[in-house]
Amino acid sequence: MKNLYFRIGLLTLLGFGLIEVCSPSAVGQDAAAIFKSKCAVCHGPDGKGGRMGTRDFASPEVKAETDAQLTDIITKGKGKMPSFTGKLSDADIKGLVAYIRSLAK
Repeated sequence: MKNLYFRIGLLTLLGFGLIEVCSPSAVGQDAAAIFKSKCAVCHGPDGKGGRMGTRDFASPEVKAETDAQLTDIITKGKGKMPSFTGKLSDADIKGLVAYIRSLAK
């Protein structure tokens, strides 16, 4: 019976949009905000790069990199790019990789 009440409560919360925070669109918005605040200053708001030698995210070189490679670059840094270890969560980094992929389209 408790399980039934839990399910009803969960459906009610979903109906009111209170659990929207976990939706893919919310994650995408968070990734866009993180990109804007931490990445766009060097990579440009559209990911076209250019500043301080940053690459265009739509370039064949970046498109050929795996998600694991991009995750590693974001986590550890590369060249003049700082490390984001301890500054971004794994979920934030995963969202950034997806956002970077979306800029390349």
